[in-house]
Amino acid sequence: MRPVYWFVTYAVKLATSIMCRIDAPDLQKFPKKGPYIAYSNHTGQIEVPLLYSHLQPRPTTGLAKVETWDGWFLRWVFNLWGAIPIRRGEADMNAMRMSLQVLQNDEILVIAPEGTRNKTGKLLKAQPGVITLALRTGAPLLPMAHWGGEIFLSNLKRLKRTDFHIRVGEPFKLDPGNVRVTKEVRQQMVDEMMYRLAALLPESYRGAYADLENATDTYLSNLKG
Repeated sequence: MRPVYWFVTYAVKLATSIMCRIDAPDLQKFPKKGPYIAYSNHTGQIEVPLLYSHLQPRPTTGLAKVETWDGWFLRWVFNLWGAIPIRRGEADMNAMRMSLQVLQNDEILVIAPEGTRNKTGKLLKAQPGVITLALRTGAPLLPMAHWGGEIFLSNLKRLKRTDFHIRVGEPFKLDPGNVRVTKEVRQQMVDEMMYRLAALLPESYRGAYADLENATDTYLSNLKG
């Protein structure tokens, strides 16, 4: 399957480079080794193939809603890329187990904490599911923001290229200290993460996290060195 994998991946990279003008000046900030949880906003259909193919050859995979596997083509591609199906709205222990294995293999796991696609490009309030995984593994978190992809389909219908922008932040870890990690604490943790993501976006895209002056870093610890 490896020749098929590389053929499909680089074909997708070429296709997305043709359909989009990609502005990604700091994509090289992605670490070359070690487990990381990269988290991003979720705006549309083009971001997954574009980001996945342009992050290669760094081993990367991500979580996707289980309904994606309903269609034969996406099921084939996502299985080829090792994507992890997750059942939204419930504690999916199989998805958790597979995610843990990805991080144990020193790969990058990509997660969209919003939990669903925001059709306008503006950030939605995040769900705290990523917190359990981050605390259990101790893996560093890496914010990755993108914008422009929300109008990809409308541009494609007009045979117009899409300006797709990517910005990568600095890695950090969660540090609960001696605090009991309650539901409220998990929500504060993910909100603090999302404020760091929002800071990478233009102001008009920050949505639920537009009030950056209220951002806190109570449970975030920057990596040393």
